[in-house]
Amino acid sequence: MYRPALLLLAAAVSAPSFADEVQVAVAANFTAPMKVIAAQFEQETGHKVLASYGATGKFYAQIQNGAPFDILLAADDETPAKLDRENATAPKSRFTYAIGKLVLWSAKEGVVDAKGDVLKAGKFDHIAVANPKLAPYGLAAQETLQKLNLFTTLQAKFVTGENIGQTYQFVASAAAPLGFVAMSQVYEDNKLKSGSAWVVPASMYSPIRQDAVILTKGANKPAVTAFISYLKGDKAKAVIRSYGYDL
Repeated sequence: MYRPALLLLAAAVSAPSFADEVQVAVAANFTAPMKVIAAQFEQETGHKVLASYGATGKFYAQIQNGAPFDILLAADDETPAKLDRENATAPKSRFTYAIGKLVLWSAKEGVVDAKGDVLKAGKFDHIAVANPKLAPYGLAAQETLQKLNLFTTLQAKFVTGENIGQTYQFVASAAAPLGFVAMSQVYEDNKLKSGSAWVVPASMYSPIRQDAVILTKGANKPAVTAFISYLKGDKAKAVIRSYGYDL
């Protein structure tokens, strides 16, 4: 007769009594792996991840204006370093969680060749590129085109996204027949999900070191510490690698 009460008590004891929310500002290119990592983290810890996805440059401005984020997962290493200098972070919490890769991608098969020669041919009306002032992947695309001596030639064809998420949508929706996106957006388990692509050699652009940092609001919060530990762990690293990032 006491079995239901005992079961309820057991459930209460096994459930995390310290469950809390973690507010994370996430670079748009890291959307897919973050969703997987967040789900795993929630299941294992009981904490809730509230993730916002967008441009690192915009997140920086929002943080300066008091946005209630606990953690920033940036698309670069400069923004977290700047926040460090401005005393907006927990001391010594910054680290590189992923190194991004740039891809020239089309949603259609046969458009982008394996060497990227489609760029030299120039037989397209538009090419999607993220804003280089806001998005590190946009800067990487600009550097790549400059190395190929094609930046000036193709600039008039640019369709510019404010972040790499919007840039991906331009190509996915056929607003642009091809564009520079993050490898993580079009690869899963290290395989191209659809269309055609050229993985741009890393030598053609500055390394896209993506740093994470705990912000002042998140300092000393157990749930924040738990998430950062999880992000550094083997399970999260396996997910990150599966989306084409280096570590």
